Amino acid sequence: MIPTIPQSRLIKVTYTAYVVLFFTYLALPLTVVAVFAFNDSQFPSLPWEGFTWDWFFGEEQPKIGVFHERPILRAIGTSAFVGLCVSALSVAVGTTNAFLFNRYQFRGRGLLYVLMLTPLVIPGIVLGISILVFSSTVANAAWDAMEWDITALRPGLVLVILGQFSFITTIATLVIAARLQKFDRTLEEAALNLGAGHLTAVRSITIPYLMPALIGAFVVAFLMSFENFNTTLMLVGSDAPLTIAMFDRLKEGSTPLLNAVSLLLMVGSSLLALVMIAFQRR
Repeated sequence: MIPTIPQSRLIKVTYTAYVVLFFTYLALPLTVVAVFAFNDSQFPSLPWEGFTWDWFFGEEQPKIGVFHERPILRAIGTSAFVGLCVSALSVAVGTTNAFLFNRYQFRGRGLLYVLMLTPLVIPGIVLGISILVFSSTVANAAWDAMEWDITALRPGLVLVILGQFSFITTIATLVIAARLQKFDRTLEEAALNLGAGHLTAVRSITIPYLMPALIGAFVVAFLMSFENFNTTLMLVGSDAPLTIAMFDRLKEGSTPLLNAVSLLLMVGSSLLALVMIAFQRR
């Protein structure tokens, strides 16, 4: 709806109702999950048995809270470690990709750009299976030929990091490249005329200009890695990240503990996004 164009009362009411219904549709499932995280029952469903903090701070069975459930805490630590590794790799490679596609013209540039975007349109489950099959084939060939057991190519954290990195780095590239396109290259040329080297000009002028995009790409990459499920499911080993651990718990039966974990994820993701927005505004 365009505000400057006069609209009838019926259209305004319909549009307002649509907006309300749309955001209700988005928020209602999250609200239900959050509410049942405080239900004094062993099942996240009606009837409401009363308010409790046990699913967060409980220390005794059957109501052990999130902060005393060691497998869940271990899974959170694993997800944080994977997310930091994937984010660092994605931002580093994404920055070089942004400079490559923004600063240089070469044969096959368009094809290479399309190949970089390909992981975004491939379903995560297919991407995970493809990486698993390829890595297992290479590992088996190395063992058959020279009896080298390359554990990094077996299901585990290394393969999870590489699998998530394969598509998250594309998003980091797009975020960083979008800001790099707005950069005034005459600033670098002025630094070069004043005696600075190419690396010095980039480090002292271009990188500070890109810093909001770099931090934004890092945060987006971390959140995407932390909450990834499809690709991770195919590549995980014995050390399961949080999403896989929650999926395994859900197969045994849902409890408000999973609701409490989900609520913490929602709050943590929201706070991280708000911090990023505040930093970029500053």
